[in-house]
Amino acid sequence: MSSYKILNAQKLNSKKLGVVIKPSKNASKKIDVFKNDKKVATIGDVNYGDYHTYIKTKGREFALKRKSAYKARHSKTMGKVGTPSYYANKIIWS
Repeated sequence: MSSYKILNAQKLNSKKLGVVIKPSKNASKKIDVFKNDKKVATIGDVNYGDYHTYIKTKGREFALKRKSAYKARHSKTMGKVGTPSYYANKIIWS
């Protein structure tokens, strides 16, 4: 099980999408995403930061730069509803 602590902002983001998030059972991932009690994605590598953790540790300016880099890397798939990058974009990078 992942040691990642889900933040309140991420819980709010998931609620807007109509999904439930829980700490991932995969030790190398941050969050498992569930819709209608079925796991639909596993998101976030525990070895890397995300928007909300970067804000806490390195400040908003750094977090925004990393967010921009994430969106550039995943621009081809993050717009496709249901993909892991879609959920990562909407939950841990928003």
